[in-house]
Amino acid sequence: MRDMHCHILPGVDDGASDMQESLAMFAAARSAGVTSITCTPHCREPYFDYLGMWKAFRAFEHEVRAIDASFPLQMGFEVNYDKLMELGLGWAQRLHFDGTNEFLLELSVGASPSRFGDYERTIFELQGMGYDVIIAHPERYTAIQSNLDLARELTHMGCKLQASADFVKGGRFGRERRPAIKMLKEGLYTYIASDAHYAGHYGYLRQTMAKWADSLD
Repeated sequence: MRDMHCHILPGVDDGASDMQESLAMFAAARSAGVTSITCTPHCREPYFDYLGMWKAFRAFEHEVRAIDASFPLQMGFEVNYDKLMELGLGWAQRLHFDGTNEFLLELSVGASPSRFGDYERTIFELQGMGYDVIIAHPERYTAIQSNLDLARELTHMGCKLQASADFVKGGRFGRERRPAIKMLKEGLYTYIASDAHYAGHYGYLRQTMAKWADSLD
């Protein structure tokens, strides 16, 4: 099982604060059944430090190799839409998942439905550049909570949707459980990821995969 969205790198964002916590998260991930990890630190304010994040990945990779020399690790980013617009689409070549064409895009939680037109244009541009766009935790976006047709449209555009496993307890903002279950039952999701910021989040991943893995696209 691949965990393709987590904040496991030490000291770079609001996830693991240091290497000790990163390794505790790694142990929890393996205990939950994770067999490969894509590390996805935030590409958004106030956290983004491209070179520092890569340095943290190499340090984490070194520690993991001492535990399990063959465990698959990959570097990526959770790319906030507004930050991408600030950086410019040319940055996409540095922000996709290393070694693949996958691109994890985070939309704005409180964006109005009208803003989805801007998102669609950017998504089409990314797809035209050859990227496979994955939308992070659509169950968090208030516009999608109010209108699942927006999520359906994203999948019709060729996007893949990723649920964050903490929806089982209501999610980050307490409103994610109901829309996530609706989207799972409809088969709109391709991935469930931990979106882990600390070791305990992997318990939610275990619970969610045990119940909902068969509902993935």
